[in-house]
Amino acid sequence: MAVEMLKNYIGGQWVEGSGEVLENRNPADTEDLICTFRQSTPEDVAKAVEAAERAFHEWRRVPAPIRGNILRRACRMIEEQKEELARIQTREMGKPLVETRGDVQEAIDTGYWMAGEGRRLYGFTTPSELRDKWNMTYRAPVGVCTLITPWNFPTAIPAWKIFPALICGNAVVFKPAEDVPLSADRLVRIFTEAGVPPGVINLVHGDGAPISDALITDPRVRLVSFTGSCEVGRIISEKCGRHLKKHSLEMGGKNVQVVMEDADLELAVDGALWGAFGTSGQRCTATSRLLLQEGIMDAFMERFLGRVRELKVGNGLGEEDINVGPIINQRQLERILGYLEKAREEGLEPVIGGRQLTEGEYAKGYFIEPTVFVGVTPEHTIWREEVFGPVLAVASFADLEEAIALANRTTYGLSASIYTRDLRKAFVFLNEVETGLVYVNAPTIGAESHMPFGGVKDTGNGHREASLTVLEIFTEWKAINIDYSGSFQRAQIDVVTE
Repeated sequence: MAVEMLKNYIGGQWVEGSGEVLENRNPADTEDLICTFRQSTPEDVAKAVEAAERAFHEWRRVPAPIRGNILRRACRMIEEQKEELARIQTREMGKPLVETRGDVQEAIDTGYWMAGEGRRLYGFTTPSELRDKWNMTYRAPVGVCTLITPWNFPTAIPAWKIFPALICGNAVVFKPAEDVPLSADRLVRIFTEAGVPPGVINLVHGDGAPISDALITDPRVRLVSFTGSCEVGRIISEKCGRHLKKHSLEMGGKNVQVVMEDADLELAVDGALWGAFGTSGQRCTATSRLLLQEGIMDAFMERFLGRVRELKVGNGLGEEDINVGPIINQRQLERILGYLEKAREEGLEPVIGGRQLTEGEYAKGYFIEPTVFVGVTPEHTIWREEVFGPVLAVASFADLEEAIALANRTTYGLSASIYTRDLRKAFVFLNEVETGLVYVNAPTIGAESHMPFGGVKDTGNGHREASLTVLEIFTEWKAINIDYSGSFQRAQIDVVTE
């Protein structure tokens, strides 16, 4: 059976990239070759940007409600293809089907929300300080937008960016992670079949490093929206800063779950399991630190470790009861194993897990046992750095004040949760913890498409995706001043005070 060769989508045409052929293999079974594609080059990117710039000037003039109708059709098509898209995701990046179905559903929810903005995109009116003068605002599109997305949410995160970018009247050049090209291909095909005009959405495949400058610094690109590592985000920010280019960064997290003595322990165990080991810990919102009040430390860990032992690791396309899938690729596997070795060098030993799985059904994939370290302190590397794998660091605390201080001992600030029955403690925590997302009696993962998503400190640069807040990324405010007085008036000078 012939293996599909994916192509770029530029200016309404499917064209091969100009670089070397790359392979896309299943991380649960590396003998499973999913597809191939060519590495894009700076010349390919330049063609995509040129196509987007041409298309933008017409697309921005399409009435927003009509743009919304097109996007609504795309949502219906994603719904119809939900199971197929989920299976492609699981085959490409490994997380179990129950999770990839949720990934696709998040894209659907985001799409319908943003399609509705076609009849809103609200500005505001405000009184003028001058007589017979009208002040109002509206949102104008930014222009050509580069969208760079990661592999862990192959449909949801691109949807978080593409839907709002298009409803606002922008044109996009979409560069997905090289690990999930087929998911990106199918999503772009849906947008084109739904009626998005040629050039409004363009797709370029490949490793980002060889084409990063072209994606970011082309003067025709007005905005860069990036989700990924802090290291890459800093590079993007520096390049955009030099070119005075608008950019939105959503990066890492070192997220914490706090469990107070008065918490529902079974509920807190459920939250820690899902937060730490969902998507094999490969989420920016994954629970990587667990803080337990001293009085419940032993009771919680006994229940928790018992549940960890029951987790089933395997191919997400296999049995429905798989809980933990593979690591995305060899490079990331080695990175996580490096953190495990570093923890041992620093005097820590896992109380459970800590090994790569290599025998039997695991021999052809990238699998690591769910791993828990106890007695971790802020001096340990696995407390400070984002592991991005199924590795949990556990520590204890005496009281809420200490818990908050420990929670904030990180350079990141994405997500935090607290389990408690005490309303006062919950409100003190949500007010004092330094994160963009806070959950009470729920895990650190579980973002909803109509809520702002993003963090503080090294997690991002202040923007928020999803919800109405994403419109701040993909639009520019235009202030309109209409003077119908028939006379020359000067603001701040011709002000009538009585």
